[in-house]
Amino acid sequence: MPRRIDIVVPARQNKERIDRFLAHQIENASRSKIQKAIDQGLVLVNGRPVKASHEVSPGDVICCTLPQPPRVKALAEAIPIEIVYEDEDLIVVNKPAGMVTHPAYGNYTGTLVNALLHHCEKLSAVDDKLRPGVVHRLDKDTSGLIVAAKNDVAHAALARQFSQRTIEREYWAVVWGLFKQRRGRIEASLGRSKSDRKKITVTREGKPAVTEYEVLDSFTYLSLVRLKLRTGRTHQIRVHLAHIGHPVFGDPTYGGRRIAWGGTETRRKAEVQHLLALMPRQALHAKTLGFIHPTTAQLKNFDSELPDDMKQLLATLH
Repeated sequence: MPRRIDIVVPARQNKERIDRFLAHQIENASRSKIQKAIDQGLVLVNGRPVKASHEVSPGDVICCTLPQPPRVKALAEAIPIEIVYEDEDLIVVNKPAGMVTHPAYGNYTGTLVNALLHHCEKLSAVDDKLRPGVVHRLDKDTSGLIVAAKNDVAHAALARQFSQRTIEREYWAVVWGLFKQRRGRIEASLGRSKSDRKKITVTREGKPAVTEYEVLDSFTYLSLVRLKLRTGRTHQIRVHLAHIGHPVFGDPTYGGRRIAWGGTETRRKAEVQHLLALMPRQALHAKTLGFIHPTTAQLKNFDSELPDDMKQLLATLH
């Protein structure tokens, strides 16, 4: 089935080519894919077809119909993974930064699911063919613990715990700035950004989201914090921390690669650039994971060490 997207250009939108504008607005849609749709007359502005060079204006109503690629099945690949725990019902893995959780547009190979399909005889089939076993996700450049289900019964039981927010998840992050209070709670609804649909933003129209934090260590202009999710929204920790002025260090999407604290003198700039070189991704790690086992009903708790890049960053700061 073709995918239809209707977009109203925001009031504050600057003049911009429609192919570039839609590439920012539509998730998993490249500029070349948008251009093909425009050439085929599948993109209408205020009811009329346009060229790729057409510049959008505030208030324009855009209707874009994108052909969907044929559904493919995730294939097993011999990719090494760090297994923390495994039994007949589930498997807990310490995912490295840089690995996508499951295949999707632009990433059909090299994912955690591809690795799990090679390692496990069977994974749950509750989700589609590209996401067998997937109960929850971690961002590509977030490292840490993730659980996958081997059968549908285990999948349903784990998914219910995530839905009811009884899963225990603790993240550690290095963030910009020093906190006035050691502990805090961030409550801010999250939704897709109207200016860039690939980003998440704080918005009244979004879904409720709650993150709790505790400062574990402080440095001149950075802090090590422990975070607990009370909800599980996309990019929740990264957006919440940026919202309160403490973006995750190294995060290229939400301001973590700009010198946000500590002054702009030449020596400090060189120091920060060295630290950013040590951390080419967001300094965020899913450190602990706890849940009730779907078969034994026992509480299972798992902990993981910080990855080498975060260890090196902290060692340098110390």
